[in-house]
Amino acid sequence: MRFLLSLVMGATTMHAAGWQQLFNGKDLSGWKMVGPGRFTVEDGSLKTEGGMGLLYFTGRKLGNGTLRVVFKTSGARDNSGVFIRLPEEPKDPWFGVHNGYEVQIDAAGDDWHSTGALYSLAKVSARNQKPVGEWNTMDIVLKGQVTTILLNGKKVNEFEGGQAVPPRKQWFEPVRGPRPDSGYVGLQNHDGRSAVLFKQISFKGK
Repeated sequence: MRFLLSLVMGATTMHAAGWQQLFNGKDLSGWKMVGPGRFTVEDGSLKTEGGMGLLYFTGRKLGNGTLRVVFKTSGARDNSGVFIRLPEEPKDPWFGVHNGYEVQIDAAGDDWHSTGALYSLAKVSARNQKPVGEWNTMDIVLKGQVTTILLNGKKVNEFEGGQAVPPRKQWFEPVRGPRPDSGYVGLQNHDGRSAVLFKQISFKGK
């Protein structure tokens, strides 16, 4: 009873604060998968399984505001990501990498590929991911062409569209170029070995 009351109070607080819940905690309503990988719902959380894939929110494009993602990893080398600024609904799992930005989830990556980095475009200024099995809160703040990333309350990255980025060296690195001020958002299923769980995906803004 106390647990249920806590859940209700938490949901009421989020609603009152202007947050829109993009994931209902029960099923994939409002989301669509592309690619061979998949997401399952386990104990109220989305869980990555299988191979490469992209699960995106079909409800609408998101503009200025804050996208909040609460996640945890199951292993030290688990890999995933949050896609933002997708100009259109993706047709394949690589669309998000090459047409939007991937906010990396990977505690084992270097500064250009670790949690909070914009994959191969903007490196982190700090590392603040919690140990395996603990929940992390990532806030992705979108304001025009500026993307600011906070991990567990600490600013770890800020990127403005058009700023200098490293040259592209591999086919799997993002195609360089402008991204829109608003776009679709999604989650990456990176590989069959990684098991990353997401218990909250919410947005406050336009």
